[in-house]
Amino acid sequence: MSNLTRHDPLEDFFRGFFVRPVEFGSNAAADAPQMRVDVKENAEGYEVLAELPGIAKDDIHVHIDGPVVSISAERKQEKEVKNGERVLRTERYFGKVSRSFQLGQEIDEGQSSASFVDGVLTLKLPRKPTAQAKRLSIS
Repeated sequence: MSNLTRHDPLEDFFRGFFVRPVEFGSNAAADAPQMRVDVKENAEGYEVLAELPGIAKDDIHVHIDGPVVSISAERKQEKEVKNGERVLRTERYFGKVSRSFQLGQEIDEGQSSASFVDGVLTLKLPRKPTAQAKRLSIS
């Protein structure tokens, strides 16, 4: 059986006619990009790589609470418009993005480190040493 597609000739006519497409009921939260994250585990702990293109290092915040790691960042909009210039279309996202995830073991916050190079945040998260069970002697 063949697939049927619906064709609207008016849609073809108006496509490309406007500089900016008209969108009804747009939800800004749904348009926010997702933070792409890679999590790797090694003998010492975890390594997290997060893509944050176009974000300044000072606008990135990492919070560690036991095994939970939270990364938040904000991309600020530049309001530089030159004399005689007008913006025809803006597709870049400006605003806050955040991501939280839970790892298998608690993280040693004191030994953790972070670096940010070429739009990629790298977190080195060593595991917190597990407390050894202590046997009590009975007197």
